[in-house]
Amino acid sequence: MLTAEQVLASQKANVETLFGLTSKAFEGVEKLVELNLTATKAALAEAAGTTQAALAVKDAQELLALQASLFQPLAEKTAAYSRHLYDISSATTAEFAKTFESQAADAQKKFMAVVDNAAKNAPAGSETAVAVFKSAVAAGNNALESVQKAVKQASEVAEANFNAVASQALSATKTTTSSKKR
Repeated sequence: MLTAEQVLASQKANVETLFGLTSKAFEGVEKLVELNLTATKAALAEAAGTTQAALAVKDAQELLALQASLFQPLAEKTAAYSRHLYDISSATTAEFAKTFESQAADAQKKFMAVVDNAAKNAPAGSETAVAVFKSAVAAGNNALESVQKAVKQASEVAEANFNAVASQALSATKTTTSSKKR
């Protein structure tokens, strides 16, 4: 049986967790805003430089050379921006996942304590029913752990794939740009 103090402590912990997660979400948003401001400032400065360079072009050959020289840095900057964006979102997601895993583990412990307490106070002759119930709870916990492991593995595979694709895109851009310069 839960006491009023236990319920109050649980509610307080839940509110603290909520405020902690809200704070982490705002930190993620702040990082995104900062990233976008930095990228926008850089893009404006580059646009001014590119415009000046384009106005100084004397013939079509120079224009093509200018265009080719701008392509690789643009691709690299786009890849770097995407990488920063991915890092911010995965760090924020990891914080949320860590908190939820901690909360789930705590809830699991409390639930198992209630089950054990109920088993101790069960009437004589109900040992089989208690054992079946405990077995079902254990199976549910194992299934939950399996799902959490699968989600972690899928996240790791997705990150590895993202890194591989980004690396291949940069390599392809460098190859394309160097062959255009020839």
